[in-house]
Amino acid sequence: MELFNGRPISESGRAAKEIKAYDFLDGLGVEYKRIDHEPAMTMDACVEIDKTLCASMCKNLFLCNRQKTEFYLLLMPGDKQFKTKDISSQIGSSRLSFASGEDMERLLDLTPGSATVLGLINDIDNNVVLLIDEAVISAEYIGVHPCVNTSSIRISVSDLVGKIIPALKNTVIYVTL
Repeated sequence: MELFNGRPISESGRAAKEIKAYDFLDGLGVEYKRIDHEPAMTMDACVEIDKTLCASMCKNLFLCNRQKTEFYLLLMPGDKQFKTKDISSQIGSSRLSFASGEDMERLLDLTPGSATVLGLINDIDNNVVLLIDEAVISAEYIGVHPCVNTSSIRISVSDLVGKIIPALKNTVIYVTL
């Protein structure tokens, strides 16, 4: 895997949603490093990606309440385990579960395996609440997908908090897992 500065030189063969993610980051003046790789469907597959990026790949879990009326994107360190009870009480929502792939595509234009905070650029009605584990904020850099799971990018947490999140306009709740 080779590390590149910024977006791909050519957009040929790239998904429109991936290019949209790079446009978003470039428009905010966010600096990022990028690598292309085989589809990364699990956190185990991200170990080599993490090493190349020199960043911790984040788990991005797409969740919903029991009634499927409230949706959440949880951004957490890849090495932590998720327990619904740890979050439910903090956000005042009981019976959290994983949302369907159909809901992820409908709300974020993402497919399973490519969940990312950058998918919120597609949530034009701000229906999804962003949940961030406070441990993510203590890192210098995090790794996320640019709306596809065949590339990964490293962004600084200061850009995440100072530029990306304010531009998204989604409700943000910091949680402790």
